[in-house]
Amino acid sequence: MGIYFETKDLAVGYHGKPLIHDISVSIEKGEIVTLIGPNGSGKSTILKSITKHLATIHGTVYVGKDEIGQMSYKDLSKKMAVVLTERIKPELMTCRDVVASGRYPYTNRLGVLSPEDEEIVNRSMEQVNVLELSQRSYEAISDGQRQRILLARAICQQPEIIILDEPTSFLDIRHKVELLGMLRKMAKESGTTVIMSLHEIDLAEKVSDKILCVKGDIISRYGTPEAIFKETHIHELYSIEESIFNIDFGSIELPKISGKPDVFVISACGSGIDVYRRLQKDRIPFYAGILYTNDVDYQVAKSLATDIAAERPFVNISDGVYNRAMELMNACSRVIVCDFPVGECNKRLLDLLDAAKGKIVEY
Repeated sequence: MGIYFETKDLAVGYHGKPLIHDISVSIEKGEIVTLIGPNGSGKSTILKSITKHLATIHGTVYVGKDEIGQMSYKDLSKKMAVVLTERIKPELMTCRDVVASGRYPYTNRLGVLSPEDEEIVNRSMEQVNVLELSQRSYEAISDGQRQRILLARAICQQPEIIILDEPTSFLDIRHKVELLGMLRKMAKESGTTVIMSLHEIDLAEKVSDKILCVKGDIISRYGTPEAIFKETHIHELYSIEESIFNIDFGSIELPKISGKPDVFVISACGSGIDVYRRLQKDRIPFYAGILYTNDVDYQVAKSLATDIAAERPFVNISDGVYNRAMELMNACSRVIVCDFPVGECNKRLLDLLDAAKGKIVEY
C-alpha cells in the first residue's frame, strides 16, 4: 500500500538528552509494527515522541505526507489515535462518555454528538465487547475493562493509525487474544496502521508484520518476525540464556536444571513434553532420546534436557545415535517411558526399551 508512517534520523529522550537515536523506520499502511525489548529500554519514550506527547530531540516524524511537528493536535487526532499506559482520571464520566470523547475532533465547538457520531460510539463499544458497560462509572470498573474502553475510544476516532503502549498488560488471556485479533482485522480489512509495544514476545511474533527491537541507545534490529525471531537474536536482546526462549514454539521455558542427570526419558511425537516440564518444576535434571530433530518433543527437550540423543528426520535410527542413547541411559538409574507410536524408522526404540528393563519407573 506504500509508506504511510516514517521516522527520519529521530532521536528521543528527556530534558534535551537523547536516550535513543538514529531511529529511521518506514511503515506501510495496514502494517502492524511491534516494539519489543527489556523494561526501561525506551519503548514508551519512542511511542510518546511519535505521538507528540513528548518533544523529539532531533529528526522528523511523518504521517502520510504530513510532518507531525507542523500538525495541530486536532488535525493529528483525526489521523492518529493513542492508547498509552498512563491512566486517565475522568470525574463523573460513564464508560460511554469516555468512548464518546473519541468523536470530539469531529464535533463543533460545543462538542455535541450527531446521530452518526452516536452510532459510531455504539459500533466501537460493540467491537470490543463493552457495550454492557455503557452506563457504568469509568472509575468503578477493572483495569482490564478500562483498557478495552480506551481501545473503544481509539476506534471511535476512526484513525488511520493507532498507537498502543502495552495494550495487553491488564487483560486476561481471552481478552489479549481478542484484542490482538481485532487489531489484526482492523489492519487488514480497514488498512489501519498499528504501532504498539508488547511484553508478550510470543504474541508479538504471531500478530506483527514488522518487529522493532529496542535496546541500549539504538534500534538493534528492525524487520519481519521471520528475520527477528532467530536462535540468538531474542537471547541477545533480553540478555537471557538460550534455553529460556524456544524459537520453534515461540514460547518461554524455565531454565534447564543443572547437575548430573539420573533420569532418562524415552518419548516421541509430543508424548514427553508434559514430563519434561514436570521434571523441570521438580528440579530434576534429565536426558532425553531418541528424538528426531523435527519432533515436537525435541523442540522442548532442547530447552530443558541436559543432553539429547537426536537423529535426523525420516531416517532409520543409526548405530551412532543408538549407542549415544545407550550411553546416556546407562548413566542413569531411572528411565521414564512415555506412550508413543513405533514405526519403521524408530523401531530401535523397542530395543532401547528392552535395555531399560529394571530401570523403568512411573512418574
